[in-house]
Amino acid sequence: MNNSKQYAEYEVIELTNQIIQDSVMKRASDIHLEPYQNVYRIRIRIDGILQLFNTLPTQLAKQITVRIKIMANLNIAEQRLPQDGLLCLGKLNMRISTLPVIDGEKIVLRIMDSAQHSLLINQIGLTAEQQLDYQTVLDNPQGLILVTGPTGSGKTVTLYSGLNYIDSSQRNVCCVEDPIEIPLEGINQTQINLKAGLDFAPILRALLRQDPDIIMIGEIRDTITAEIAIQASQTGHLVLSTLHTNSSAEALFRLNQMGIKTYLIASSLKLIIAQRLIRKLCPNCKVLAENTLIVEENDQPKHYSHYLAKGCQYCLGGYCGRTGIYEFLLITPAIRSLLLAHNQFTLDQIQQLMQQQQIITLSTSALNLVKQGITSFAEVQRAMGENY
Repeated sequence: MNNSKQYAEYEVIELTNQIIQDSVMKRASDIHLEPYQNVYRIRIRIDGILQLFNTLPTQLAKQITVRIKIMANLNIAEQRLPQDGLLCLGKLNMRISTLPVIDGEKIVLRIMDSAQHSLLINQIGLTAEQQLDYQTVLDNPQGLILVTGPTGSGKTVTLYSGLNYIDSSQRNVCCVEDPIEIPLEGINQTQINLKAGLDFAPILRALLRQDPDIIMIGEIRDTITAEIAIQASQTGHLVLSTLHTNSSAEALFRLNQMGIKTYLIASSLKLIIAQRLIRKLCPNCKVLAENTLIVEENDQPKHYSHYLAKGCQYCLGGYCGRTGIYEFLLITPAIRSLLLAHNQFTLDQIQQLMQQQQIITLSTSALNLVKQGITSFAEVQRAMGENY
């Protein structure tokens, strides 16, 4: 190298391992290694917030990049094209993504340590009623379950918790994912491979010939995948998948906009779960707010005490850990009737029906956590954005 210092191989190995170990200890979900002209910046994402972790001499950038590529069995000679792979350290699994940038290659490691993720259905933040509804639908022999929300809202963990609830020794569970995020024993998991021509659609067609009982599709991205999922759910299979929409009503609307006939949606869809992840207040330093929170309930203002984030040595800015908030849209006879009565329907029609059925929305779920002192109103506004 032309740099002023050449680090020994054992130093690079030790430093790379230390970065990963320290990030895991701090509960990071992602590690960003970013080369710049004068510094090698390392940032980590904790509870959804990206923060500076360390800065290293810029000459370490190429050596650490090569080391990580070797660990993930990537092509160390290829520096001009992005690469994706899986890096395994014992029970720790990380998804790796490389991207050429002006000063080298940026690497992002997504930590998929199953120990960090609670895969038990009773530990992901569901209310007792929501948990019962989820388990009831999972016990069905056939049908379609959709989990919806933006990237990073915990959809995959919700799906995995459902698969974990299912007795895989009695049923053939097949998954197609991009990529495989958390390996589960007893589950047949297949990763798509675009270079080999293996997208969701061809893998799903192959899975249907594998005598499956339950099929999990990482994401419904297009009409073809949606049609196969609907078809599978109507022919004796339980199908679980995700969709990128902001609410359960929008997921129903999106399927219709994809060209799926309303009678097919009505006959196959069983449950839509919309969700977000909310940071929890640190129990060691949260403080009671002086003012009360005023909430309109039944056209009457009600006052609730609430807590504010402060910050201490045990947390990050007054928050520690995250929990899910959920909106459950069960396909009831009333919703099924709406679908069967129209070839197309509007978002307003679905939302009005949800109000009539008093379905707990994402906003209400978030507000309930504020009332319980689990999170702050400021965090709800940050996580929900314009949807609140």
